[in-house]
Amino acid sequence: MEEEGDSTVITLDMEFGSWGCQRYHVPTASGPISVVVCGDQDKPALLTYPDVGLNYVSCFEGLFSYPEASSVLYHNFCIYHVDVLGHEACAPDQPSLSVDDLADQLAEVLDFFGLDEVIGLGVTGGAYILTHFALKYRERALGLILVSPLCQTPSWTEWIYNKAIINLLYFCGMSGFVKDTFLQRYFSQEARTTSGAGPDVMMTYRKHLDDVHSRNVMRYMQAINQRVDLSERVKKLKCRTLIIVGEHSPFHHEALHLSTQMHRRYNALIEVQACGSLVTEEQPHAMFVPMELFLMGYSFYQRPVYSLSSTPTSPLSPPCVSPELLSPESLGLKLKPIKTRVSVPEEENC
Repeated sequence: MEEEGDSTVITLDMEFGSWGCQRYHVPTASGPISVVVCGDQDKPALLTYPDVGLNYVSCFEGLFSYPEASSVLYHNFCIYHVDVLGHEACAPDQPSLSVDDLADQLAEVLDFFGLDEVIGLGVTGGAYILTHFALKYRERALGLILVSPLCQTPSWTEWIYNKAIINLLYFCGMSGFVKDTFLQRYFSQEARTTSGAGPDVMMTYRKHLDDVHSRNVMRYMQAINQRVDLSERVKKLKCRTLIIVGEHSPFHHEALHLSTQMHRRYNALIEVQACGSLVTEEQPHAMFVPMELFLMGYSFYQRPVYSLSSTPTSPLSPPCVSPELLSPESLGLKLKPIKTRVSVPEEENC
């Protein structure tokens, strides 16, 4: 079903289980961007932002399809999935934007929906944009969940590597080599083999990369490759932040650096073993308990049917969690760094 108005087109999507979603084309100063809204708009807002080359489905479907996580998130939030300009299917060629422009677009999205503040959930490049947004619009960032985030300017190695991919995207489009490079960015080596996620999952991501407009991917990568160092600015950021990073992420050191630069009162670091950057897809179950502990620090949080008392499939069952984390004094702002393991046998006790 589709409705047309002066500034938005709305369609119905059902990608995430039984939750009805509406797609809006939100006008911004840089052009209309796709925002898929799922859930009750009277609830607090959770805004997602994907990494380079991904859209909201390919970046977050694993997390929002995981029953316990989706129960927590949909029970407490209305979800606003923002696609990077030109990353939705069949998108036309879009102009180049800076990271500052992309952060401003998020503010325009909030204005469009009448939102005063949001909690942001972003992956790698998307995590950087959300951090930049939180620094620029501090009163509008209620919290951040950053997955394998970036913080510093690119090293010379990363800059040259990204520049080569940008040139290949410009001259050759989404070639097989470029797709392999993106899969290495997203997933651990184990996940890319037959013993991990397997060829079917990798084939799905290759198909997605074929469908996205290669020039728009190139422009997003250009913006991320020209990012500025946020190290000094995040020292004064008082936005409550949960940092989750895969042990085998190429940006593991960036996440550790961001955690050490932020005031330890306002951030918690979770390292997921045997996982790449895209934890939301490779190991979404590893995010559930840390996210629920983090959200307990908010006054609006309510436990759904699935809660800490019933998480047998979670890699962190209650006995594994430090007792201090479960006390009211240590929730939210005072979350302490913990590690998760992604492969815990069901019969194993902590």
